[in-house]
Amino acid sequence: MARPKKITTHEILDAIERVVVKFGVSRLSIDAVAREAGISKSRIVYGYKSKTALFEALIDRQFLRNKERIDLLVLECAETPHPELFARIKLAEQTPDDIERAVALAVSSSMSSEVSLQRKMQEWTLHDLKAMETGANPEAARIVYFALIGFNSHEWFGLVNWTSKERFSFLEGIRAMYASHPESQAPTSHKSHKG
Repeated sequence: MARPKKITTHEILDAIERVVVKFGVSRLSIDAVAREAGISKSRIVYGYKSKTALFEALIDRQFLRNKERIDLLVLECAETPHPELFARIKLAEQTPDDIERAVALAVSSSMSSEVSLQRKMQEWTLHDLKAMETGANPEAARIVYFALIGFNSHEWFGLVNWTSKERFSFLEGIRAMYASHPESQAPTSHKSHKG
């Protein structure tokens, strides 16, 4: 009798990503992931009870990847005017890979009907917005953050494919938005002169 194939959670998550990249979000299912991983459907159901649970695992993994990258880039951007913001801008210097694009499309196509996915994306956004509050100029950081999200979204959805030169030029413009915002140019401390 053959022994069941041993598979890790990491390998199951890889299989979820491969299904979404190869076939699109509409074909993501417990059966498809089991076939892709080469294991029984019951092994997938044990950890992921539904298609929504597969989506949530996909989002959680991407969030964790981005968080790890951003945490490293925050250290690299420590001398910038706003390390949290500038780390996210630096991350955008990298062209999104097929997995990032597939996750973005999966989330986009499913958010209107999946409340749990909406909550996950709200948590992700709130996490980023809280990070924008850490600098000296939070209003400027929020505005620039949303400009950056617009830049990223167009590429995640395949609407624009930037050349390296275009990407760096555009991101330099986004960085300049932070410095040119009135809040960034205002004195950082105000003393009251009441007589």
